[in-house]
Amino acid sequence: MARITKGILGGFSGKVGTVVGANWRGQDIIRSIPKPNSRPPSERQLVQQTKFKLVISFLQPVKSIQAKYFGSGSGSRSRVNLAVSYTISEAVQMVGDVAELMYNKVLITKGDLTGFQNVTATPQAGNGISLNWEDNSAQGNVDATDLASVICYCEELESFEIFESVAERNVLTAGLTLPATYAGKEIQLWMFFHNAKKTLACNSAYLGSLTLI
Repeated sequence: MARITKGILGGFSGKVGTVVGANWRGQDIIRSIPKPNSRPPSERQLVQQTKFKLVISFLQPVKSIQAKYFGSGSGSRSRVNLAVSYTISEAVQMVGDVAELMYNKVLITKGDLTGFQNVTATPQAGNGISLNWEDNSAQGNVDATDLASVICYCEELESFEIFESVAERNVLTAGLTLPATYAGKEIQLWMFFHNAKKTLACNSAYLGSLTLI
C-alpha cells in the first residue's frame, strides 16, 4: 500500500502496481520494481558480492567518521558510498575464494587537509600506545589547532577502538590506552587530522600493525 505525502501530485511512499515511491536524500523518487532474475550470479558477480560484504562489515563502526570526512559527497553518492567504493576497488584482494583487506591501502578519511609528517606509534606497557609526529606547521593549510584522532582495529577480535581528538597538531605527541581485552593482541592503526570546525580532514595515515604489551 502506498501513502501520498504531498497531495495527488506530490511524492508517495510504498508500492503502487509496478512502481515504488520513496524519499531518498531529501528527494521524492519513484522506481520500478526489479524483475526477478532466475539466472545464477556470474563468477565476477560473486567476487563483488564477497568483497562488498567484507567491506560493509569492516567499515560499519567508522561510518559516522566517514560520513563527515571521506571525500566530498555529491549527487547520488554520499561520502559513505565513496568510502565503500574506494575500499572495494583499492584495498581488497582475493586469495582464492576469500576476500582479504589490505590494511596499508585502507583509508579511514580522505580529504585536502595537510596530514602528518613522520608520525610513529610505539607500544607501551599496559596496552598503551605512544604517538609522535614532527612539526609541519609551515605546510599547506595547516593550523596549530587541528585535532588528531586514532583508529585501532583488531582482526582477531573483529573490533575497533576509536579515540577522537586526542591532541592538537602543535602538541606533537599523544598517548592512549586500549581496554584489557586487547592485551597481547595485534592491532592495525590509523591516524588523521581534522580542523577545529570539523569541516575538513586529511587522508588518514596508516601506521602499520603493532602488538600491545
